Amino acid sequence: MKKISGKLNRREFVKVGSMTALGLALGGCAKNPVTGQSQFMLINEADEIKLDKQASPQQLSNDYGPTQDTELNKYVSGVGHSLAATTHRPHMPYSFRVVNANYVNAYAFPGGTIACTRGIMLEVDNEAELAALLGHELGHVNARHTASRMSSQAVIGTLAGVGGAVIGSKYGSGWGALAGGVAGFGVGALLASYSRDDERQADSLGMQYMTNAHYNPDGMIGLMDMLNEQHTKEPSALEVMFATHPMSSERLATARKTANTKYLGAKEYSVYRERYMDNTASLRKIAPAVKELQTAEKLMAKKKYGEAEEHIQTALKTAPEDYAGLMLMSKCQIAQNKLDKGQTYASRAREAYPSEAQAMQLNGLLLVKNEQFAAAFDNFSDYDQALPGNPYTAFFRGYSLEGMGRTRDAAQLYIQFLRQVNQGEQAQYAYNRLVEWGYIRGEAGPATDPFAGLA
Repeated sequence: MKKISGKLNRREFVKVGSMTALGLALGGCAKNPVTGQSQFMLINEADEIKLDKQASPQQLSNDYGPTQDTELNKYVSGVGHSLAATTHRPHMPYSFRVVNANYVNAYAFPGGTIACTRGIMLEVDNEAELAALLGHELGHVNARHTASRMSSQAVIGTLAGVGGAVIGSKYGSGWGALAGGVAGFGVGALLASYSRDDERQADSLGMQYMTNAHYNPDGMIGLMDMLNEQHTKEPSALEVMFATHPMSSERLATARKTANTKYLGAKEYSVYRERYMDNTASLRKIAPAVKELQTAEKLMAKKKYGEAEEHIQTALKTAPEDYAGLMLMSKCQIAQNKLDKGQTYASRAREAYPSEAQAMQLNGLLLVKNEQFAAAFDNFSDYDQALPGNPYTAFFRGYSLEGMGRTRDAAQLYIQFLRQVNQGEQAQYAYNRLVEWGYIRGEAGPATDPFAGLA
């Protein structure tokens, strides 16, 4: 069966496809805001912002949501906006946040949504290094690297597909496939890796923006040095960071040279180490827990779930209400087919962070497996309100209603789902039910278990 977008309706998809063809024919060009030169571009600024608004909430939730440390988010946002004011596109709707993910990375969506994981925040040593990190991401946004890549590869149409996010781990083939189908879609095309030339330009712009905001350029050297040192000591620790941000010793050497020549006068500015330490104190208190979770994630990627569980338990002793830790433990239990335990930790995660969508989704899946259909329906409905736009939510709400004996209401949701996605086990299941119930004329296909990955 052919996939149909959950992001663009048919009319919008045809329009985008026509725009792509027209752009290719006419050589759609726009002036680059950084260089001032004309470049091939099929996506305008309004498109960048729209794509960002559609995709970034999904990725932030995949990364366990923004940290609940509001003061830390406020601090990072303040640093980010001080830099954004000095950029080539100061009018963009920038937002900056720390997310609860444990891996080391930072990323930017084309409309100005920028996130740093708590993993990288624990590796940064001062505010100038943080400014370098945010400045680099601002460089990608201002140079329109994502829009340029999508235009040159003519991949606008790939956003119509339902695919997994580039960033984020999946634990176990069955569970990973199901979780990816539910949560991760529409992000991959926006967070694909940058070219080395893009990285060099983002480095250059990052140093420009940070010195414009009166930060010592040594912050960029320190950031590059830390990343290279981490990568040398433990390459796997930064595999996600380097998948999306190719690093090299050459970039470190360039940062040193540029800081000591072009921006030598900015050496008088401070790196603000004490201020950084003060504002990250609460995060650093749980650094041992984050390190344990990083180890657990590596073990889970190797399917060593028993060993991973021990590290997660250690982490939760330090931070018993840590949302990411509770969610990771739930996934670890699911991977070991301990669904009751998985439910316990998923429920605790939702209590720890009531507004974050991923726990709602996970609770719904586990409640369905326990045939608690009414509670599952409530969780999926809450998920749909917190993170709208995921076509699979309609299916799981419909499945819950079917379990409650409300087949007419379930059928409406199955129809809604199939209008967006008609490939995969869930689509086959929904189609079969609609045939059986007389809503569709035809023959039912092979029997499917839409929750096979969660068994």
